[in-house]
Amino acid sequence: MTIENNWYLVSSHGSILFYIAVNPNCTIKEIAEAMSLTRRTVWGVIGDLRRAAMLNVRRDGRRHHYSVDLDGPFKHPVLKGFSLRVVLDDLIKQASREPEAIGHTA
Repeated sequence: MTIENNWYLVSSHGSILFYIAVNPNCTIKEIAEAMSLTRRTVWGVIGDLRRAAMLNVRRDGRRHHYSVDLDGPFKHPVLKGFSLRVVLDDLIKQASREPEAIGHTA
């Protein structure tokens, strides 16, 4: 008997941040499709992450492309004082070596 989990270890904010970390320069459309969320939901989370100084934004015409600011703060009550680099650096390195294992979109 297989039991499926219907929950994730991290919040929507963390999941989107992790997605952007392993898929730099992605768009809201790509994030929404990959995570089965609405663009509006992703847009709201992106706004929160931008205000928290966790994301860099690059505009290309009408599109915005996002990447994680690894020098930004990792917002978590247990991990106070750590930068995103400390938490995400190995994840990003691993994703660049094995893109198919991390959930990259084609």
